[in-house]
Amino acid sequence: MKRRNYERKEIVNYLEKHGWNITQAAKELGIPKTSFLRAIKRFGIQQGIVSEPEAVKITEQEPTREEFTTGQEKKKKSRVLVIGDMHEPFAHRNYLEFVREVYNEFGCDKIVFIGDVVDNHSISYHDHNPDGMSPGSELQQAKKKLQKWAKAFPEALVCIGNHDELLYRKAVTHGLPNEVFRGFNGVYGTPVTWQWRLSWELDNVLYQHGTGNSGESAHKTRALKNRQSTVIGHVHSHAGVAYMASEKDLIFGMNVGCGIDIKSYAMLYGRNFVCRPTLGCGVVLEGKHAFFIPMDLGTKIKWA
Repeated sequence: MKRRNYERKEIVNYLEKHGWNITQAAKELGIPKTSFLRAIKRFGIQQGIVSEPEAVKITEQEPTREEFTTGQEKKKKSRVLVIGDMHEPFAHRNYLEFVREVYNEFGCDKIVFIGDVVDNHSISYHDHNPDGMSPGSELQQAKKKLQKWAKAFPEALVCIGNHDELLYRKAVTHGLPNEVFRGFNGVYGTPVTWQWRLSWELDNVLYQHGTGNSGESAHKTRALKNRQSTVIGHVHSHAGVAYMASEKDLIFGMNVGCGIDIKSYAMLYGRNFVCRPTLGCGVVLEGKHAFFIPMDLGTKIKWA
């Protein structure tokens, strides 16, 4: 496809012709909207742009969440989607669909699983349901569910959660050497493009499962002890973002909640808890802005 060089006057004429509706002007020109936006910015054309859903204002101000998810800011920022504890094969049936919608809404370019992607209920050190699946069956079901996640997100960074490493911990308990452990991708059938570590650092933000912290302030405690912005999961019953400032810096702590099915037998231990699981995921923009996106299960919400 041939490229054209457009004059400033020509760009303005098309904008005026369509009432400064960028979408319509770009459509008549036969060029992508993003290319048209770049031309507008290059020429410094800022007046007359209408505040309609299909139009985008060019501004140097700090973008709002709406500006991050609709318009040119979506293409300019580095953004990380953080997926909460899934505990496969016991994740909520709609959690993957919800997470994919958030991924597309924010135009994320990196994926972090915050840990406990599998549950390993049948080999837990705690009591397990005698009517539940055997270790072999549960592992096969988890691997089957993880294939769908791998198809949706073929490349990902994974924080190792306390449930993920149960197989390794069991091997240590029974005196087996480390070399018998095939690695997380080998055991769980996830692609080699899923990288597993205890923690990751992106844009000066730490991503850790959160093992060892508890309570509604776990994300704040972790960030303060790390002395830098930190994202965790692990604590199912609480989620959210807290910003904390000192004379030297501004950091945040975020708990991204979880994506579990509270009705599954593996999660029945929490049936009498006053605080219920908080389903959702997180988005971190350029290491500075953190959003917790709740998966609302209220009576009038489609995810119920």
